[in-house]
Amino acid sequence: MEALLTPVFLSSLLTGMIVAGVPLLLAGLGEQMSEKAGVLNIGIEGMMLAGAYAGFWAAWALESIWLGFLGGIAGGVLVAIVMALLCIRIGLNQIVIGIGLTLGAEGLTALLHHFQFSRTYPRLPAPARVDIPLLTDLPVIGPSFFGRHPIVYLALAMVVVLAFAYRRTNLGLTLRAAGEKPAALDVAGGHVVLLRSAAVLFTGAMAGLGGAYLANVGAGTFIPFMTGGAGFIGIVLAMLARGRPLWVLIAALVFGAALSLTTALQVAGSNIPTDVIQMLPFAAVIVILVAFGRRARLPAALGLPYERGKR
Repeated sequence: MEALLTPVFLSSLLTGMIVAGVPLLLAGLGEQMSEKAGVLNIGIEGMMLAGAYAGFWAAWALESIWLGFLGGIAGGVLVAIVMALLCIRIGLNQIVIGIGLTLGAEGLTALLHHFQFSRTYPRLPAPARVDIPLLTDLPVIGPSFFGRHPIVYLALAMVVVLAFAYRRTNLGLTLRAAGEKPAALDVAGGHVVLLRSAAVLFTGAMAGLGGAYLANVGAGTFIPFMTGGAGFIGIVLAMLARGRPLWVLIAALVFGAALSLTTALQVAGSNIPTDVIQMLPFAAVIVILVAFGRRARLPAALGLPYERGKR
């Protein structure tokens, strides 16, 4: 127990929580907009993986981490375009297409990595961080929270922007109408298909950015299948948050802490058996799902295609 109270453990846990939680936050915020518009975006895992590979490749080839983030956004959007065309424009099953896109992205990124890098894993230089004056000097929490990469602050800003947009602008009302009452929105002159397509593209951009952060900042390299289900966790976060971006942030940090707990305990030299340590993140996930999963509610039209004039 003493190892759990040391600054080394707390600092490692908080740092790992941010590194693991930011990709989940970005993916969850993107998925939340899709779900508000009535699209269950199961392909978000593939979008994250495409963003991770494209982001790493762009940063490595162009020697710019910011171009890498743009590449990650582009990779996620490309997968999202396919999702929007097949599911929203044509009306194919969203779950089947989403799973297919995820499996396709896993195979394609692994194949591209093999042909380009063979069995090597080149690394990017350590990314620059932005220190907030005074706050960075706080013990334990200072370097963990206030000395991060600018993408972390951007992700936090997105929480505020989206919360304001959903509650104080017409965007929130029209998104809710597209997800729950698409026929009413159609009668009022809204374009349901266009709005849902835009929401899916936004999801792809956020998921791609999250994947690029995971590769360029979190790992410093790309490893095939490195997302490890982060996109699916983002779907869970969006469902549990019930339309509130702040809840996505809280849940992402909780999941991030659970995922980083194993590393933090090992760094602190804990005597807890390794098997128990590796089980803890999964136990935490189960507890969260049982405690809050019953309250998760989805829009009535979620996952259903919409054809103008037929609903």
